Amino acid sequence: MSNTLRITEQFKFFVRQAQETLEQMEASAIIMLYDGQADWARVRKLVGDSVPFIVAVDTEEQAEGAQEAGLKTIVLEMTGNPVYDRLMQALLVAITEDHIRPGSQIVAMYGGFESDTIDTISLISLKEHLNRLTRTDLRQLNTTVPLETLNTIVNLAVEIGLSGREGKPVGTLFVVGDKQRVLAESHPGGFDPVRGYSRSERNIMDARVREGIKEIAQLDGAIIISADGVVEASCRILDATADNITLSKGLGSRHWAAAGITRCTKAVAI
Repeated sequence: MSNTLRITEQFKFFVRQAQETLEQMEASAIIMLYDGQADWARVRKLVGDSVPFIVAVDTEEQAEGAQEAGLKTIVLEMTGNPVYDRLMQALLVAITEDHIRPGSQIVAMYGGFESDTIDTISLISLKEHLNRLTRTDLRQLNTTVPLETLNTIVNLAVEIGLSGREGKPVGTLFVVGDKQRVLAESHPGGFDPVRGYSRSERNIMDARVREGIKEIAQLDGAIIISADGVVEASCRILDATADNITLSKGLGSRHWAAAGITRCTKAVAI
């Protein structure tokens, strides 16, 4: 049974505190994570029209009425997951839907102790949190790709996502490991800028190669990297389908392609 948000004095207090924090810290938006339904029109009236306010819920049913009330809405489809995971996913989706900028500060409201209420406010620096995919997190991935390779590529991906090329954020897709199967499950999307270079000239551990990847990242298609960090191909169109895979609302074609290729191979997609 879904929770229903009660507009209590405590909730009103947290809204005021979130608004004050947003103003004092020059944050970009408030995001409220709630596992339940609400009278979203009352929430909108309480928050006001001048404050950028994003609602993140777990189901379409919980989101009912939120958009009609003028609230930016994210449906996570992550019922039962830890609060931190749901919050991080909500922030990522908010970025992909252009609700917030990658390097901005966000005020988050959520139930840190009880799921049926709002009892916690956090000021989140997206630049710090997007860089906080730690070595411990990477070790938890079920993959034979060396940790150093993964860490280097994740850091490069974050850098591309934040500053991209000439200071403009760029989206791209890396597929790492199981190169033969990945190549078999993809096809060239056109001219491949890395073709013809020696393996040493395509090693991701080389800073010059990473700078070159930033240029390639703006092109369509995935960048295929072997487990030992060699860029095997770029501008590859992934053929693997994402049928019967469920992702959070708001994620784009790269996320679906990543889900498809990692299901039919042993690769890691970033």
